[in-house]
Amino acid sequence: GNSQVDYCSLGMEFSSCSRGTFILCFYIIGFMDLFGVSMVIPLLSRHIRSLGASPTMAGVVGSFYGIMQLFSSSIVGGWSDVVGRRYSLLACILFSALGYALLGISTNMFLYVLARIPVGIFKHSLSISKALLSDIVPEKDRPLVIGHFNAASSIGFILGPVVGGYLTEIEGGFYITSFICASVFILNAGIVWWLPWDDACVKNERPGLHTKSKNDILLLKRNAGITATILKRSTSDGMLKDNMSQSLWMQVKAVIKRIMDVAFSDLWDIFLVRLLMGVAVMLQHSNFGLALDERFGIKPKLTGYLISYGSTLGALAGFLVGPITKFYKNDTFLILLHSSVLTCTLMLLYAYTISFWIVVVCCTFFSISTNLGRTYIIDIELRHGGNHASGTLIGVGQSVSSVGRVLAPLLSGIAQEFSASGPPSLGATLAFFCSI
Repeated sequence: GNSQVDYCSLGMEFSSCSRGTFILCFYIIGFMDLFGVSMVIPLLSRHIRSLGASPTMAGVVGSFYGIMQLFSSSIVGGWSDVVGRRYSLLACILFSALGYALLGISTNMFLYVLARIPVGIFKHSLSISKALLSDIVPEKDRPLVIGHFNAASSIGFILGPVVGGYLTEIEGGFYITSFICASVFILNAGIVWWLPWDDACVKNERPGLHTKSKNDILLLKRNAGITATILKRSTSDGMLKDNMSQSLWMQVKAVIKRIMDVAFSDLWDIFLVRLLMGVAVMLQHSNFGLALDERFGIKPKLTGYLISYGSTLGALAGFLVGPITKFYKNDTFLILLHSSVLTCTLMLLYAYTISFWIVVVCCTFFSISTNLGRTYIIDIELRHGGNHASGTLIGVGQSVSSVGRVLAPLLSGIAQEFSASGPPSLGATLAFFCSI
């Protein structure tokens, strides 16, 4: 009767609860991943300025990182489908650790740019972790498990800047923080290496895996490019097994094929919703502090408190996934529709209100609705694309989000030419199109 996941029951036939332990360990990995990253991210702009970079140069380097993420997320996601989650996840974590270690010795611009390359290409550990979790839990529990994973990661993202800000006050604080971040990634790699992969994953038999209902078959046929692969699926999920014995050329061909299957499928309406909602949310955040100052005379300190408040609620929203999914009887489409309508309404209200307290109310529910929306859009992608290609699907979804991160600053700048309320108004328009 309650909405909590019985992690032991997710172990199916395993009396040792090894799968439940496996899942809980990945919550810890997600927490530490974003905890380490968020210690460093707020310090990057100040560090690159200290190296003598102009604002333009800093912007170019930031854009270069975004472009690497844009193209690499689909490739790394597909690669995790081909070689297995374990080796691909280890590679991503260790190369990210290398990048942050290099950042810790970046005393000039060359080393700084060099340090951003492995992180830009391989910082997809959270995406692969979500693909892995979607592989090993029943479909009905997937939104709940991914929601909890997002919550754990978000809590790390909230706490990291506090520690990073404290360390940066020490002499050489940026370099110390970078090395601590690299150490966190190495610790994560150790956890991944020592996890009981065979017990938790190789016997990945889920209810309904062998006998699919008529509705399930119709859902799978929606994506013709991936269906043929899914229907050949055996009792053990190949994505969870290590398959590094393939030649590099065979791996490249397999990755390209998986990406092309997704690219020429009919999932692009779902990806379009993800893009529009992503841009809408980024537009809301793009000039938040400046707009509060211009419209209400709110000082940066109070704005910071409001942002922290919203981030905390967003993190805790992951724990609402279970009750909400149960209330809607697992109808994720309806949940996403209502979430989009709520987001659109809140953005319009925020854009045109004359009361600061209405802004606080909007931020409260906006943080919850957007975080829930991100969880359910991933579940919908996997329902339609099939878990067998979950790494590729989540990777392509991340690429779509990266396109939004490129477009949002440009659209925000244009909208701000008209009004401080321009970006959230444009965001509300995009959210409205998602709803219809």
